Amino acid sequence: MNKRLSAQPTASIELLQSHSLPSLVQRHLENMILAGQLIPGSKLTEIPLAGQLGVSRGPVREAFRGLEEKGLVRVERNRGVFVRTITSAEADDIYEVRQAIEELIVRKLAAAPDRVMEAGLEEVLAKAGKFAEKGDFARCHALNIEFHDRLAALTGNAALLDHYRRLANELSLFRHRAHAKIRDASSLRASVADHRALLAAIAAGDRRLAVRLIREHLEASRARLQRLLADREDSPG
Repeated sequence: MNKRLSAQPTASIELLQSHSLPSLVQRHLENMILAGQLIPGSKLTEIPLAGQLGVSRGPVREAFRGLEEKGLVRVERNRGVFVRTITSAEADDIYEVRQAIEELIVRKLAAAPDRVMEAGLEEVLAKAGKFAEKGDFARCHALNIEFHDRLAALTGNAALLDHYRRLANELSLFRHRAHAKIRDASSLRASVADHRALLAAIAAGDRRLAVRLIREHLEASRARLQRLLADREDSPG
């Protein structure tokens, strides 16, 4: 029934043993949204998606509810389900909250640098650097997200991680909107450089420097995306 969710039948069986079908459908749609394959503002329709994924409409409908709870889609009465569009004002509010959370994350980790240095983050940044040089937005962005997500997970605080992931997902929607027509490869290299400096500060146990670096990194990211979005909206067509 769900063979299209995985190219390997064995993998599908193993996934179903630990996850319900609606959760698998939700994960698949979430990945498509965060990868930019389902763009902000696009309508999601049960029947075509069910056919594409090889499932009935029920799991898709349940997946929509889960995606709404995660802030990735909006449900409009009598109109349907749409990939959420994050406005510039909403993005500023989200960045403000994310900054507070990420400052807490780096404070906690700078107090336990050994845990961070054993997490393989250098390898993540090395791969991200290679993709940045190639201008591969999708792969570099995925690794940048992984870097921040691993830092949040390393705190061991489940509530913090849940809140962080929702904010990160919402900002991914805003990033896709800003980069829809304008691609700035220099932003990839800047992000990787920021992450390397941040990791070094955490490894040195320099809490004050780590907090300053994450604050500057997020502010630069916010300003860059807002500028890209403004340029896109001002450009002809």
